[in-house]
Amino acid sequence: MGEPGPTAEVAMKALQLFRILPHILPLGASCCLFLMTARTRAQGDKSEKRNIDGTVGAVFFSDIHFEPFWDPEKARQLANTPVEKWQLILAAPDSPDRAAKFAAVQSACPTRGEDTTYALYDSALRTMRKEASGARFVTVSGDLIAHSFPCKFKAAFPNAAPGEFRAFAEKTVAFVVGSLRRALPGIPVYAALGNNDSDCGDYQLDANSEFLATIGKVMVADLPEGEQRRAERDFSTAGYFGVSLPVPIEHARLLVLDDVFMSRKYATCGGKSDQSPATAQMAWLEQQLKAARRSGEKIWVMAHIPPGVDPYSTASKGKDVCQGSKPIMFLSSEALPDTLARYGDVIRLAIFAHTHMDELRLLAPVSAKGDGVAVKLVPSISPFAGNNPSFTVARIDRRSATLRDYRVFVASNQTGVDTRWSEEYDFTRTYGKSDFTAASLKKLIGEFNRDPFAQTPASQNFIRNYTPGMSVLELKPFWPQYVCALNYDSADAFAACTCSPMK
Repeated sequence: MGEPGPTAEVAMKALQLFRILPHILPLGASCCLFLMTARTRAQGDKSEKRNIDGTVGAVFFSDIHFEPFWDPEKARQLANTPVEKWQLILAAPDSPDRAAKFAAVQSACPTRGEDTTYALYDSALRTMRKEASGARFVTVSGDLIAHSFPCKFKAAFPNAAPGEFRAFAEKTVAFVVGSLRRALPGIPVYAALGNNDSDCGDYQLDANSEFLATIGKVMVADLPEGEQRRAERDFSTAGYFGVSLPVPIEHARLLVLDDVFMSRKYATCGGKSDQSPATAQMAWLEQQLKAARRSGEKIWVMAHIPPGVDPYSTASKGKDVCQGSKPIMFLSSEALPDTLARYGDVIRLAIFAHTHMDELRLLAPVSAKGDGVAVKLVPSISPFAGNNPSFTVARIDRRSATLRDYRVFVASNQTGVDTRWSEEYDFTRTYGKSDFTAASLKKLIGEFNRDPFAQTPASQNFIRNYTPGMSVLELKPFWPQYVCALNYDSADAFAACTCSPMK
């Protein structure tokens, strides 16, 4: 590792200069989503050619943060309408006083940016349908509904009766997942919950709740009949479930977690601390991984909040770990990364999100054996954090269940109006790696580690692609510290890496 980068104080000031505020642009009307369109012969030929190499396609979505309050008058209609008819309301022209009423909602619930409108979501789904022809499944790694959802609901429905908020949150989740299913008919959608996906508040959720039981039916609707009943039961407990990955992927399984229960910010709906849901979930995960090891099954793991150090918050909040400050961690303990790392022989990929940025991690092996677990952090559809919306189209080796390659598609603006989507980069071409595996990431992170001033093409590409669609270099002021977070997931290991002298 090279010399430590800027001091915490300098890094914090530099980050403030580099951080671009989200653009707030007017939205126009969006055309309705074409729900039933036949795949063209050209698309079919293209899909067939891509399958010759033994891979199948998948789509990674995350942090959609759908905003049903964009037009408060429509929100009132949505509350009284079955979710199956929401699209007709959302696709209709805006109310005459939409802008003023939404501004009032935003003012009552201050946030730093705006989330995904119907026009933007519609645009993303259309593009996904075009670019992901032949995909075998879709993953959504959490945060389906907008930021400050409870506050916005209260502002839009000041006289709501008890239970109406939960019903509206449930319908919004159902609309988001259902829209993905309609965009790719017959293709399973596997979704995890994020910290905003709750019937009571951000980072708040009750285990064994009616909310989990109700939306669980929506979340596991695509599972094979033999797995669905067990998944509904597990999901109603604490938001987790397992599912066999679809053919032709061989002998592979996806384990979906709700690691909000593991977050350092987690509380029950009553505002109390409760570790029992996290403990039960970790016991379930260990059981699944042990069974997979015995049977030779290949595993993917998906949750919302990534394990390890939050390097951006650590730097921006002036945490000088070399002077004894503790880095800011995403989760309340190291139980999840430690468990995943112990099963690097079983886990082919772990998918997280939450930061809204395009990132990767490597969970280093506990012992000297193996290369660890490859981790992909999926960037957001929501432009809330200043990034342009994006999603990922992946290629998976059907025999090994490894992620061979992926392409990131990014929007030309943050509104969905007159939006053009284009390929921002391809992983294997950009970084010269044959696949997205632990072995490849170990080499790539090693290259970053030997480049403390971010001078190589690989480092510069990563910094540029970190904030999708934006020419922002916010990682550059603390690049060495950021790189340490990529494969040192404990506080002590991160500090040792960050404060190491020039080698």
